Amino acid sequence: MNGFNRFIMLIIALLLIVVPVLLLLIAFGVFSADQINAVTGYRSAVNGLEGLASNFDFAQGTRVIIGIVGALLALIAGYLLLRELTFGRSVARKTLLDDTPGRETAITAAAVRRLAEGAAREAGAESPSCSLASKGGRYDVACDIKVPRSRNFAETATRSRENVRRVLGEQRVPLNNVEVTVQGSTASQG
Repeated sequence: MNGFNRFIMLIIALLLIVVPVLLLLIAFGVFSADQINAVTGYRSAVNGLEGLASNFDFAQGTRVIIGIVGALLALIAGYLLLRELTFGRSVARKTLLDDTPGRETAITAAAVRRLAEGAAREAGAESPSCSLASKGGRYDVACDIKVPRSRNFAETATRSRENVRRVLGEQRVPLNNVEVTVQGSTASQG
């Protein structure tokens, strides 16, 4: 996702958090429109929210339901916001494989992930799902695989790990570590 799309998604997530919270705070009388205006300076928007909240005279049970729905909306928006803010492992968008002038070659993180998944599948893994982290221009690859019950889990995981290392090495992708985890098993196909 490019920077502009991430920026728009961030604004939408923030609005989905701020608007329900302001609406709930005004509706339940925690803050008045004047107090919110003193902080935000958006008197017309706050008056609109206050007018919207005062137009509806709900029973106490209905207010609780509206509060729960507003809180759920704020939680979902918070989740979207946290997904857009990349905490934890950072991943280089692309890595330079050859920096010879006139022959520069780069590979994207998505291509590295697809290569790793294909290599794990080639080694006998089912439904491989790989994730990447990068540090110092080198990738850490973590693959979760499923192994049929008829096969040896440890052997398939080891073969998958070695095949991912081999395939990415042949493509000159700089690696730190390759980790393969068997994630449950599937019924054997007979």
